[in-house]
Amino acid sequence: QVKLVESGGGSVQTGGSLSLSCSASGLTDINNCLAWYRRAPGKEREWVGSIYTLGGEPWHADSVKGRFTVSLDNAKNTVYLRMNNLKPEDTGMYYCAARPGGINWTCTTQPYSVWGQGTQVTVSS
Repeated sequence: QVKLVESGGGSVQTGGSLSLSCSASGLTDINNCLAWYRRAPGKEREWVGSIYTLGGEPWHADSVKGRFTVSLDNAKNTVYLRMNNLKPEDTGMYYCAARPGGINWTCTTQPYSVWGQGTQVTVSS
């Protein structure tokens, strides 16, 4: 059973930085899609970025491109989200997601089936 555990959320001021981590366990395939999503208060869940475990550049939503970076440490089975120049509109619950056995082109086109419990990020002005 795949399990995802996020950590690293917190509160920062506008312009600050935070790094989130997501530890994945139970992944049996070497090819997987891992992603970060977020949900702001009163809004729909929003895709933030994805990465493929067999390599290649990560993908990022336009709203975070240039400020956020998704990265992966396969040896640690951990996916990261580095967030710089945070804005109040980045406030929300951030979730890690996995698509076990996914192929790279599906990392941004197909739904994710496994979700973490989420970690809160709050950016104050």
